[in-house]
Amino acid sequence: MKKIHLTIAAAAIIASGLFTTACDDSKDAGNKEKTSAVKSEKKADKKDAKVLPNYRYVDIDTVLSKYNLAKDYNEEIVRLQTNMESQMKRHQTEIQNFATSMQKKMQNNGYLSEASYKQDEKSLAGMQEKAQKNMASLQSNFETSAMQAQQAVNDSIEAFVKEYNKTRGFDAILLKNATLYINPDLDITNEIVEGLNARYNKVNKK
Repeated sequence: MKKIHLTIAAAAIIASGLFTTACDDSKDAGNKEKTSAVKSEKKADKKDAKVLPNYRYVDIDTVLSKYNLAKDYNEEIVRLQTNMESQMKRHQTEIQNFATSMQKKMQNNGYLSEASYKQDEKSLAGMQEKAQKNMASLQSNFETSAMQAQQAVNDSIEAFVKEYNKTRGFDAILLKNATLYINPDLDITNEIVEGLNARYNKVNKK
């Protein structure tokens, strides 16, 4: 009987040891799971609270369509183009009318001498030369004005963006059309347009 009691007691001790070990292992496993869960939660929180990359982008087409300076320059360029087209039509009409009158005069034997015909022919050539020179001058003026307008708008936008970024500290401000894809959350186009127009309107009021 004593041997049986000893065996039972030993078994109880062993069982107790196994239980304790199991509890310890369970606690360790639980602690590991808790630690892992905490780490996962921290990672999730970090991901959720992730700060956007330190750069932004601008849709330059939208800026140009909404920036008042760009719109004013565009109206001026359209006016110059319209004037150039109007001048071209005027020259064409004058030359065509004179050439038609020469033809009718010739058909009706209106030229009494070859000299008078040569004189009109010379006048027609002079009209054509004058038209060419005038159109070349208008074209040159148009191109120069367009380039100056574009440069003025580009300089204005660039100067504003540099000033704007002094208080934002972005590493880069990109052009949307230079990328295949970019996160819409990085778009600051509206901010740039509002800032540009606020500055432009302020200058115009002075």
